[in-house]
Amino acid sequence: MSERIPRQQIYQLQPALAKALLSLDKAAADSHFSPLLVHLVKLRASQLNGCAFCQRMHAEEARSDGEEQLRLDLLAAWQEVDGLFNERERAALLWTEILTQVATAPVHDSQYAALAEHYSEKEIVDLTSLIIAINGWNRVAIAFHLQPI
Repeated sequence: MSERIPRQQIYQLQPALAKALLSLDKAAADSHFSPLLVHLVKLRASQLNGCAFCQRMHAEEARSDGEEQLRLDLLAAWQEVDGLFNERERAALLWTEILTQVATAPVHDSQYAALAEHYSEKEIVDLTSLIIAINGWNRVAIAFHLQPI
């Protein structure tokens, strides 16, 4: 299937869409998270959402920034692998899964408390902004069938 509307045309038709999502991305960039953590979060949300366009893009960006291929290969099963992802990354990945799948289960206080063991309130807000942004980008790419190749 071809793209329903070419990517650049989407943002020409509705410039506020890209502006809003880029603004959320900027909040995460301003947080000083490591680029590798940002890539892991974006890639994991894209995997959960089934967004081929974003999965390819974020995997390529992660490799370009020095992410190990093994970690990318095992990201979908991060909870099953000991020692490959540090505690801070694991907390961010869990928060990514919780927020990306929020329609299927509520966010529990215990989940938030586990995240707060590794991140400040400001970092949690920034991480949440990042997750909201990638979920938005995923929905744009999926809705308009943007192609990964």
